[in-house]
Amino acid sequence: MSKIAFHTLGCKVNAYETEAMWQLFQQAGYERVEFDHTADVYLINTCTVTNTGDKKSRQVIRRAIRKNPDAVIAVTGCYAQTSPSEVAAIPGVDIVVGTQGRDKLIDYVEQYRKERQPINAVGNIMKQREYEELDVPTFADRTRASLKIQEGCNNFCTFCIIPWAKGLSRSRKPENVLAQARQLVAAGYKEIVLTGIHTGGYGDDLENYQLADLLIDLDKIPDLHRIRISSIEASQVGDRLIEVLNSSDKMCRHLHIPLQAGDNEVLKRMRRKYTVEEYRETILKLHQALPGVAITTDMIVGFPGETEEQFLNGYRFVEELGMYQMHVFPYSKRTGTPAARMTDQVADDAKNDRVSRLIALSNKLTTTYASKYTGEVLEVIPERAYKEEPNSGLYTGYTDNYLPVAFPATEEMIGKVCRVKLDEVGPEMNKGSFVRVLEDKQLCS
Repeated sequence: MSKIAFHTLGCKVNAYETEAMWQLFQQAGYERVEFDHTADVYLINTCTVTNTGDKKSRQVIRRAIRKNPDAVIAVTGCYAQTSPSEVAAIPGVDIVVGTQGRDKLIDYVEQYRKERQPINAVGNIMKQREYEELDVPTFADRTRASLKIQEGCNNFCTFCIIPWAKGLSRSRKPENVLAQARQLVAAGYKEIVLTGIHTGGYGDDLENYQLADLLIDLDKIPDLHRIRISSIEASQVGDRLIEVLNSSDKMCRHLHIPLQAGDNEVLKRMRRKYTVEEYRETILKLHQALPGVAITTDMIVGFPGETEEQFLNGYRFVEELGMYQMHVFPYSKRTGTPAARMTDQVADDAKNDRVSRLIALSNKLTTTYASKYTGEVLEVIPERAYKEEPNSGLYTGYTDNYLPVAFPATEEMIGKVCRVKLDEVGPEMNKGSFVRVLEDKQLCS
């Protein structure tokens, strides 16, 4: 039996696609081993979101070649898509596939074994109009299943290379999304996370079918307890979507809505499709329709030309909106993007200082939000033993509004919906006490 090892760099979508590629190899009779073990095939799923992503991808490729020079080395993903000749030029790389055509990987491996000739199967991603079907019927995580519904992005923000790596927005056929959702529920998953490169763009290329329609259809699936959207742009949170979120008991009270900057001048230079005023209006509408909704966001600090005053505008804006949590990134030059060519780059020490100030604010906001629920009984689906306190008998999971909670549980309770009283809050983890497990019949009532 041939052995295969995978290494994934980058985002959750890449992680999902690695699982999908593993399903193909598993069906072909391969055995999966850890990446640092000796394998017959190494498959590296690369990232190109920053120049560092490219560098890390090259390091991992070389690591695999050193581990077993006789193995078949296949490289896929975003870096392979944007720089195929650069990847193919690394001595020891045998197969290069971009972000399309990965269903043919096993054929390429067999072809390489017979012919011993390098294969470069990277095509023009900008010409792709069809969503590539890659199914993942099961995950290592037993509680939350990712369900990819969309690929690509039409936004072309000035800091981002992703449209050139993933292509333009393409939606998965609704019947295929729903079929996989039913399959995941049948496999025992209580929560499905809808994911994609530009998830809110789902349906833009379909006729009379948008994300709101998909949510309505997913809501009808029996035994599905929670539906979570991984990320959505403020410009795509319309009244109809808010109405659907409000009317469904299954939709999680948590939305990740990237802001990136809280100043209109900076947003304009980033080529984002909203103003600060429009973003504020969206968030206020959500709070009105979904009381207690947790809004998480992304912020880029030190974007070219960002002044201290513009940074402070963003700081105050996030504070005023009472966000739940921020993912904060210092701006990183990505070769090939308009922002990398901008002349007024911000010094690293200023960037690092701004990052630490925003992280401190994020921790404060997180604790403030969680404090509102102290003493309340919430539903938590335990996922794993609490790593920070091994042998404590504590397990961790998330509430529907994305509060991480550690509470006393057992291995058998993983994946089940538990009622938990929130006792103590913290910026990283909240503590709770177990009340009871909800049976399936109670979930449906």
